[in-house]
Amino acid sequence: MADIEKNLADVRKRIEIAAKKSGRCADDVTLVAVTKTHPAEMINEAIDCGVRDIGENKVQEILEKYDKVKKGVRWHLIGHLQTNKVKYIIDKVYMIHSVDSVKLMDEIERQAEKHGVSQIKILIEVNISGEETKFGIAPSEIDEMLDHAKALKCVKVCGLMTILPKIDSGISNRLHFHNIYNKFVDISQNKYDNIDMEFLSMGMSGDFEMAIEEGSNMVRVGTAIFGERDYS
Repeated sequence: MADIEKNLADVRKRIEIAAKKSGRCADDVTLVAVTKTHPAEMINEAIDCGVRDIGENKVQEILEKYDKVKKGVRWHLIGHLQTNKVKYIIDKVYMIHSVDSVKLMDEIERQAEKHGVSQIKILIEVNISGEETKFGIAPSEIDEMLDHAKALKCVKVCGLMTILPKIDSGISNRLHFHNIYNKFVDISQNKYDNIDMEFLSMGMSGDFEMAIEEGSNMVRVGTAIFGERDYS
């Protein structure tokens, strides 16, 4: 059984150290506790230890856990989202990290209007490495997505998200993080309408310190908090 309190203390300390290396403090980095496959009881224990942001990969898991988890937390959908499932979580999540098409963006807008959600925060998922097995758009497609978002009323683009390939070396991973941070800064300086570059979501249990050092201000950490996932 994972010692969630101890693990969270360790993760927070590591975030603090990494943030200092990048000239920031721990409060500048949002920790999203990724609860994939873990039961509501473990999530509630993490909430008791101060966790306020919960990340789930699948719509079905949000629906199964939503009423069992303590209130007052912000739910994040961080996994791939199909357009036909947007309607199930549009009024439950604080942010959708994995928007990778104009079609999905339009469906989120449509469902938000239908369900009376005045604003839904999204991140554009960028496949920074070009790995074919990863979701996300190419960096060259970001501007098209941002241009499309200008006219939307409910959808608010609040930043970028990326997942690194598992096969790259540490050096090239750091470069991927660095490159997407530079893109994040460029967009911030361009002052797009309806675009607020508030969050750069990158870094998971195996690389969140490196990601923070390279500019990430939102990390998605699961295994380092809750232990190995149970897929049985």
